[in-house]
Amino acid sequence: MSNRPQTGEQVLCRPVPAGAFERYTARPVRSLDDYQKMVSIRAAVFMAEQACPYEEEFDGNDLCATHFLVFDGPDAVGTLRMRWFAGFAKLERVVLLRRQRGRPALQVMLAEAFEYATRKGYRLMIAQIQARLWPVWSRTFRCRIAPDRPRFWFSDFEYIEIEIPLPEHPRALAPESDPMVMIRPEGNWDEPGALDASVARSEQSDVAA
Repeated sequence: MSNRPQTGEQVLCRPVPAGAFERYTARPVRSLDDYQKMVSIRAAVFMAEQACPYEEEFDGNDLCATHFLVFDGPDAVGTLRMRWFAGFAKLERVVLLRRQRGRPALQVMLAEAFEYATRKGYRLMIAQIQARLWPVWSRTFRCRIAPDRPRFWFSDFEYIEIEIPLPEHPRALAPESDPMVMIRPEGNWDEPGALDASVARSEQSDVAA
């Protein structure tokens, strides 16, 4: 079974260039070290480049969201955030360091993030994007401007809402999924985790009893 995010790639407008998944890797943030890398990237771009105030950039939603990092070799070079609601997910804070813009790092990160969302069973993602960036995002992944939704302003920019339809994942998680799969680390559902290793110990205890 290929580890390439084939379902997530379907959301992208263009194929991921050959070799991109060998150079770049993307994963959910699961450690304090990764969390700090996410914070540093967003501070470097949104605060330093765009002069976004700290309290607006770090808005109180970071500790209840899923963050992704994309790596160029060992170096974290981009991040995004996803939040989860009943029936839809929300894509936020998509950013790359300046030196990576225009390179496949963005496609790899988005493909992995979309794969993650579809594996969770989501079929719709929304985003609030700067209106001036609609031409860029509409060429990056398959999306549409949300109908009958007004434009709005915050943090000194005009925004619009977009909808990103997500394909059905052939192995989407569900209430009837294997319980050992459900308790594995987020995003690593196909790899045995620490609790899988404890199963044999528990079975031995039952035999001993």
